[in-house]
Amino acid sequence: MGITTKMIPTEDASARKREIEEKLKQEQETLSFIRENLEKSDQLTKGMVSILSSFESRLMQLENSIIPVHKQTENLQRLQENVDKTLSCMDHVISYYHVAKDTDRIIREGPTGRLDEYLACIAKIQKAVEYFQDNNPDSPELNTVKARFEKGKELLEAEFRSLLTRYSKPVPPILILDAISVDDELEVPEEVVLEHLPEAVLQDIICIAGWLVEYGRNQDFMNVYFQIRSNQLDRSIKGLKDHFRKNSASSGVLYSPAVQTKRKDTPTKKAPRRPGTIRKAQNLLKQYSQHGLDGKKGGSNLNPLEGYDHDPRVKHHSDALTEKHGAAAGKDDVLDIEIDSYIHCISAFVKLAQSEYALLTEIIPEHHQKKTFDSLIQEALDNLMLEGENIVSAARRAIMRHDYSAVLTIFPILKHLKMTKPEFDATLQGTAASTKNKLPTLITSMETIGAKALEEFADSIKNDPDKEYNMPKDGTVHELTSNAILFLQQLLDFHETAGAMLASQETSSSGGGSTSEFNKRLLSTYICKVLGNLQLNLLSKSKVYEDSALSAIFLHNNYNYILKSLEKSDLIQLVTVTQKKAESQYRELIEQQMQMYQRSWVKVTEHLTDRNMPVGLPGAKLKDKERQVIKDKFKGFNDGLEELCKIQKGWAIPDKQQRDFIRQAQKKVVSDAYRVFLHRCANISFTKNPEKYHKYRPEEVEDMIEKLFDTSA
Repeated sequence: MGITTKMIPTEDASARKREIEEKLKQEQETLSFIRENLEKSDQLTKGMVSILSSFESRLMQLENSIIPVHKQTENLQRLQENVDKTLSCMDHVISYYHVAKDTDRIIREGPTGRLDEYLACIAKIQKAVEYFQDNNPDSPELNTVKARFEKGKELLEAEFRSLLTRYSKPVPPILILDAISVDDELEVPEEVVLEHLPEAVLQDIICIAGWLVEYGRNQDFMNVYFQIRSNQLDRSIKGLKDHFRKNSASSGVLYSPAVQTKRKDTPTKKAPRRPGTIRKAQNLLKQYSQHGLDGKKGGSNLNPLEGYDHDPRVKHHSDALTEKHGAAAGKDDVLDIEIDSYIHCISAFVKLAQSEYALLTEIIPEHHQKKTFDSLIQEALDNLMLEGENIVSAARRAIMRHDYSAVLTIFPILKHLKMTKPEFDATLQGTAASTKNKLPTLITSMETIGAKALEEFADSIKNDPDKEYNMPKDGTVHELTSNAILFLQQLLDFHETAGAMLASQETSSSGGGSTSEFNKRLLSTYICKVLGNLQLNLLSKSKVYEDSALSAIFLHNNYNYILKSLEKSDLIQLVTVTQKKAESQYRELIEQQMQMYQRSWVKVTEHLTDRNMPVGLPGAKLKDKERQVIKDKFKGFNDGLEELCKIQKGWAIPDKQQRDFIRQAQKKVVSDAYRVFLHRCANISFTKNPEKYHKYRPEEVEDMIEKLFDTSA
């Protein structure tokens, strides 16, 4: 490549040259500076390398010196820790050897008043036992702490027993009556809580029981529990019985007066009442069973009915009954109290047992609760069942003596037992079969003996002997009738129970079921059977009377009494279940006897007929024979009238309506015939002394008949 050379001025070249030289000089200086710095840097680098080499050497020397020291220190620390642990273990082990000594005072003094501290102490002993068993089973210390543990457990058991014994008290009768009473005025009955143990005591007992189960491996406390609580349950029920004996007869208070103080704004609760009253019927039926069947007493024990309460004869029988059986009535008062007491005790048992089970579930382990409860209630339940069986036995003995009033004792009890049975069964759920079967067994016994009494009573009505000295002389209602009706009236109060009694015997043999309608029909059939037996017996008894008219009055009175009693007590509704025409049949019987009675007047009115009456014109002279016929007619009428009035004046028709009706009917028949006869003889001269034969005016005859059945005589 060629270079073009231009001609440059000299001055410019010199300047250019100087400029280049200066730049060159600067570059050389810069280069020289860089070289000097490089040399210094090399020197510094060499110096740093030398220092680092020296530092590395020293670190290696330090490491070689420190690592052995560190290892020694670490070993020393490990040794120290092992020593500390060993000392701690030694202290812990040594503490087990001192447990017996440390806990001696607390164990000896027992847990009373400091249960938490005592249980903590027992826990220490238990740990010591576990230690020696695991590590030194042959050491004497193990026996020592074992003995101390057993002593502690023994004292806990004693404390459990002591707390239960000290604070378990019988439930007051008033509180029990509050709990079982029913207030009909309250829509939701107020629940009465039975608190058996104070809360603090209960918590201690629960705590001890829990420890004995978990650590004590002991179930004996459950036996202690049920024995103590069983005794309190039994004492509570016996206390209720004593309450009835002491207070019921004198004050009549069968419910708790405490309700008034607890609820001032609500009425006092009423105790459950057994329906019906059996006292009067028992008085009468006892008299019947003691005298009627043996034929030692006549008369009637009428239950006052409308139309009968105005007859002094009826009143006389009641007065005699009151006088002769006042003492028996006192006994029946006691019997009523005993029946009420037993009924209330059954309800009390259910309520108390439920309360006991609620308490038991807090103390006894779940899988032991049913068994413990079963044992707990046995004594009280057995006593109640025994008392019930005694009632059955007493009824059985009474029935053997033909005292059928005993069945009336069973009715209210049986009714209550059957009404209570569902709640009873629910309470005993989970107990042994033998326990659950006790109440059904008692119910069966009562139904059996009750049905037996009913059947034998019906037979006794049929077979009551026809003894002359046992018949009412005035033809009034026989005591057999009044007692039979009284008995049936009591069945009306317990018709469901009585029907079930009869059905229990039917179903036991036939295997059929028992329904309310079936029971009702059975009871209706039974009542009709008793009434049928009574009717046959009355008909037989009526034949004892020599006077057929008195026999008719007797049957009339009895049939009328039966009908009125059935109607007044609503028994007729039960009778008509199986005998639709019972009422009309009795009315027909009554009418038949009225007609039979009226026939007794035929021997009086037959003298007033036209038979053998002389036929002639008024004023005509009669023959001696014809005059004698008229005289005989007057004399026959007068003598018959006087005789009948004298006899029948002492007869009785207690029903005023019937008495007046019969009088009026007889007055009309006799006076009408007498008036016709007098009219026929008015113009006939048959005697010089007509007043001797014409002794009575028609009005006087009517007055004489009006005095028939004069109960004031």
